[in-house]
Amino acid sequence: MNFPANQVYPVIWHNNSVLLIDQTRLPSEYALVEIHRSEDMAQAIKTMIVRGAPAIGVAAAYGMYLGAREIDTPNRDQFLAHLEQVAQMLRSTRPTAVNLFWAISRMIKTAYETLGTVAEIKQTLLQTAQTINSEDLQTCQAIGDNGLAVLPTTPEQLTILTHCNAGALATAGYGTALGVVRSAFREGRLARVFADETRPRLQGAKLTAWECIQEGIPVTVITDSMAAHCMKQGLIDAVVVGADRVAANGDAANKIGTYSLALVAKAHNIPFFVAAPLSTVDFTLQDGSQIPIEERNPEEIYKIGDTILTPDGVEFYNPAFDVTPANLIKAIITENGAFAPGELAKGVKNEKGVGGRV
Repeated sequence: MNFPANQVYPVIWHNNSVLLIDQTRLPSEYALVEIHRSEDMAQAIKTMIVRGAPAIGVAAAYGMYLGAREIDTPNRDQFLAHLEQVAQMLRSTRPTAVNLFWAISRMIKTAYETLGTVAEIKQTLLQTAQTINSEDLQTCQAIGDNGLAVLPTTPEQLTILTHCNAGALATAGYGTALGVVRSAFREGRLARVFADETRPRLQGAKLTAWECIQEGIPVTVITDSMAAHCMKQGLIDAVVVGADRVAANGDAANKIGTYSLALVAKAHNIPFFVAAPLSTVDFTLQDGSQIPIEERNPEEIYKIGDTILTPDGVEFYNPAFDVTPANLIKAIITENGAFAPGELAKGVKNEKGVGGRV
């Protein structure tokens, strides 16, 4: 199946299964993985076939339905007990992205609140997963448009630096940080995207650059260590990144390297924005020190393909995320508007589509 070049959807319900764009094969190969079982969905999330906090949430919701479909009992209590086991399996895949836990909790809540037979519960779970999918797409489009209101007004056409991939591939479609980029491009306000390559998995070089090329958005890939130089040379007008979890005070966890980027942006008086849906805000956490940080296989550091980069005997530390303090963030751009980091609660109270102020 081929999708239009300007419409990238990483998670699709199709013919009673889930189709995932295999993001581990991009950009050299565009391939789809067909998921029929909840265990396969858990593995796809864990191995980053599907990645990006909102996309993980959508995939997990479908994974919950696939798990429900596998439960063969008409007894409601037995069904719910087995569904809790499916939920626990999916929760164990990626610890940092809060959308995973949010989507699973919503699916569990739906199951408990749905009256009727087990078959009726299963059907409602599928409908809920599809709703989560469509809601996220609408949310990303709103985030993109709300970002236009807070981007610098000069120059007329901006050069925006981003880190990792917070685009269509990381969401149900359109993207969060790249949603802002897409909206700016549509309105003639974008000159170019600078994409950090994002070591060690190179999501910027592989995925962000791929998305931009599909849509004709001018993109320049730089190594992570070049960002400060580019800012000093006056090449960057704003930084826009995504987030995997945001604490109540506005501290934001994103792909490793984001914190240093925010520090450099602050030093050069360049506005630093986080674009994320309100489902990424974890109001149960007071600040970023409580956000769990996933550590991944050290092979991501010392190998590229089959090539070993380091000598024997070296030790490795491979945190997948870091936390950017709220005081380095100018605004968090959500579907309900852009808010100062300490005012995120206002976004929840606002009607959808009502813009906040920073």
